[in-house]
Amino acid sequence: MASLSQLELKQCQNNRDTKMEITHVVHGFVSSLLFVLLWSRCEARESELSGVTCGSLVKLLNTRHNVRLHSHDVKYGSGSGQQSVTGVENADDGNSYWQIRGKPNRPCQRGSAIKCGQAIRITHMKTGRNLHTHHFSSPLSNNQEVSAFGEHGEGDDLDVWTVQCEGIHWERDEAVRFKHVGTDVFLSVTGEQYGHPIRGQREVHGMSAPNQHNWWRAMEGVFIQPSQEPLRHDEL
Repeated sequence: MASLSQLELKQCQNNRDTKMEITHVVHGFVSSLLFVLLWSRCEARESELSGVTCGSLVKLLNTRHNVRLHSHDVKYGSGSGQQSVTGVENADDGNSYWQIRGKPNRPCQRGSAIKCGQAIRITHMKTGRNLHTHHFSSPLSNNQEVSAFGEHGEGDDLDVWTVQCEGIHWERDEAVRFKHVGTDVFLSVTGEQYGHPIRGQREVHGMSAPNQHNWWRAMEGVFIQPSQEPLRHDEL
């Protein structure tokens, strides 16, 4: 009986050792899984925070000509007669802020990251008119006129542009293109300068082909962060 008890004790000890090993393996697996999930969440969060988001107010720099997209309550003297859109060198001009918004009748969630290929509206902060283009000739280069159109952020289907970029989302430090949905032109600057009353400002227009003149980068602005709360009806 004594020898049997010793065997039983040894078996129990082995069982305890096995259970401890299994417990260590399980704990290690769970810890690794939690780390991966946390890392993935942090990576996604970092990507969101480094991107341009719905509702953000931004200045957009044409990287070839070093001018910021600009507008003001000055109408074109030819073409459509709508509010003019230009490029300015002055980085401090308050008339160069634009808000990133969703399509008409398809708003984007405030703070959500803008995806590459997503259709958006770009609304001038000071005047509430949307970046717009149509089949009028631009006054200086005879490309396609780009104007600001609408009232209080509402215009028409010719206010819609898609963000052309690499990867998944529009990153702040990335040069992107804006392609017009209705006419397939790219938002561009080629350097022509206006005279009075907007002397020195550059013509902004639409060009039919992608090239070095239609790269833009988000610069100064107020970038709306993704909400950590449940989705609300704060859409743009």
